[in-house]
Amino acid sequence: MNPQPMNSNPTYSVLIVEDQEDLRTLLVTIMTRLGGFRTFAAADGVEGLEAVEKYHPDCLVIDVLMPNIDGFQLVKLLRGDPATASIPIIMLTALAQEINQFRGLALGADRYLLKPARPAQVVAAVREALQVTEQQRRAQQQRLAALDPPHASDH
Repeated sequence: MNPQPMNSNPTYSVLIVEDQEDLRTLLVTIMTRLGGFRTFAAADGVEGLEAVEKYHPDCLVIDVLMPNIDGFQLVKLLRGDPATASIPIIMLTALAQEINQFRGLALGADRYLLKPARPAQVVAAVREALQVTEQQRRAQQQRLAALDPPHASDH
C-alpha cells in the first residue's frame, strides 16, 4: 500500500472498475460520501490497469463481467505483478455460483461480494481489506490453492 499521511484519519484511495456507468457512478458516490475515500473510476479492465498505474490506489473494487479484460483476468494480472500484488481487491459481481466465488478468492481477491450489495457492506469490505497484511493475503491464497475447487454442478 502507498504510505499514508500520519494522522488519525488517513484518506485511502479506491479505484472502481465497473462497466455499467450508472453503477460505477453510484459506487464512486458511496466510496466518497459514505466511506470518505478518494475515489477513481474505470469502465473496464484495460482502463483499470491504466488507472492503477496512474493513481496507485490503495484498494480496488472490481466487477467480473466486463469487456476487454474481465475481473478474473484483472485480478490475475494485478496479483502477478510485484508492483500491484499487495493491493487489496474486492470483487463485486452478479456471478453467484460457488465456483466463481472460489475462483475470485483463489486468484487473490480479498472479498467476493454479490450484487446488489448494500452500500455499507461494500464500504466495510474495503475497510477490512485495507487492514489485511500482505502475508495474510498470501497465506489465504495458498490455503485456497491447496483446496479442490467446487464443481459447477455443486450449487
